[in-house]
Amino acid sequence: MNDEMLKIFDENHIQAGTASRKEVHNLGYWHETFHCWFISREENKDYVYFQLRSKEKKDFPGLFDITAAGHILSHESVADGIREVHEELGIDVSMDELEYLGVIKDANTTEHFIDNELAHVFLYRTEGLNSQFSFQKEEVSGIARAELNSFFALCKGKADEIRMDGFEIDQNSNKIPFSKMVSKSGIVPHEESYLLKVATAIQTALNKSKG
Repeated sequence: MNDEMLKIFDENHIQAGTASRKEVHNLGYWHETFHCWFISREENKDYVYFQLRSKEKKDFPGLFDITAAGHILSHESVADGIREVHEELGIDVSMDELEYLGVIKDANTTEHFIDNELAHVFLYRTEGLNSQFSFQKEEVSGIARAELNSFFALCKGKADEIRMDGFEIDQNSNKIPFSKMVSKSGIVPHEESYLLKVATAIQTALNKSKG
């Protein structure tokens, strides 16, 4: 995986060449990713969906994250990133079913890597937890939803926790329901401005469709 080649860019999204995934994360090059957020409308409430990362993941194991996301390789178009939805969640969707929310920067530095993403962010309207999810076990162990208003409050610093309702798949492929309060420490530490911009863009898209 570290040998995968990615396009690299300056912070203005002007391509500067290509580099291996290892170089990209060691040197902090800007690169393109595909982010897809699932939402649903249930019982007159809007929900946003999070994948539960596998406990076997090297980075951020057992934390909640973007519904489906991944890198766009150097030979791929942005549209090719849709493969991540099927690979991680087992859900077949087409680009025609997605709503484009634009490019949102997502910068994150840890002691292990520098991740400067130019994220192409999309929205997918799902039928909810009843959808036939089939997880890529080494990547994803569960799915959960949170009320969009609560997520927005968390992003704005107006709430310390949000309720996540969903299920996890155990080692025997049993579906284990859960309902828990989750703080920011339970979510992959994306740049705060990224999460706020995503929540705002989702609300804007929903308001347009309701209007």
